Amino acid sequence: MKILIIGGGNMGRTYARSFLRGHVASPEQLFILEKSPDRAEVLAKENVGTVFDNPEDCMPAADLIILAVKPQDSKILFPQIKPFIHPQQVLLSIMAGVKMESIATALGNRKVIRAMPNLPAQIGMGMTVFTSMDDVTRIELVLVQNLINTTGKTIYVEKEEAIDAATAISGSGPAYVWFFMNAMMEAARTMGFSTSEAELLVSQTFKGAVDLFHKSDYDCEEWIRRVCSRGGTTEAALASFDSTDLNQQIRQGAFAALSRAIELGK
Repeated sequence: MKILIIGGGNMGRTYARSFLRGHVASPEQLFILEKSPDRAEVLAKENVGTVFDNPEDCMPAADLIILAVKPQDSKILFPQIKPFIHPQQVLLSIMAGVKMESIATALGNRKVIRAMPNLPAQIGMGMTVFTSMDDVTRIELVLVQNLINTTGKTIYVEKEEAIDAATAISGSGPAYVWFFMNAMMEAARTMGFSTSEAELLVSQTFKGAVDLFHKSDYDCEEWIRRVCSRGGTTEAALASFDSTDLNQQIRQGAFAALSRAIELGK
């Protein structure tokens, strides 16, 4: 299967590297369409596939086309590539907010799969939620899932609305985690730890907590109860969080991301 990745940015490069690392594609099977000369030069040196700057030179031979550009660039991109798309090609979009029907109408192809990955896919620890239009066959869907499984975990959903929700939770979620980590690191430095000590304290705490969560049957609330003793330090911190309604603020942030994802699709 010949795979064309349109867009050689973070996620485009991540897919190319993951497919090669997972041995689901060879460099000869990978094409990358990249308009930036500087980025194209970097990609060519990485040997992650053949790099093109003209859609006519690579699109006709592709079996799977991955749309890995910014959603706001789609209106410019679609007219440029439509003449080279044929009905048997499968289109995989990772553009936030852009609906499958919009893609199908703009490109004249209804074999559309829409996915929302996240940045930890770069190290094979990503989370991808995906869905598809009815014209995508079961075999085609399995082939695409095998490809994106090389970047981490995947969930298939029936309703496309869940992709926007995934954008707000797992797509943007790593930034929420890093935001909280950074606040804890700043607190640690203020308490007297060096930068390297603060980074180790916080990163290992997060990693340990996540690993412990995965290796037990307890939910988050139960783990909180197990850490929090009456009148103790954890209780004091949680009381402070409650006083500022931090839980609600985090929820509001996630819903703000959801609203923006929906806006991008209009």
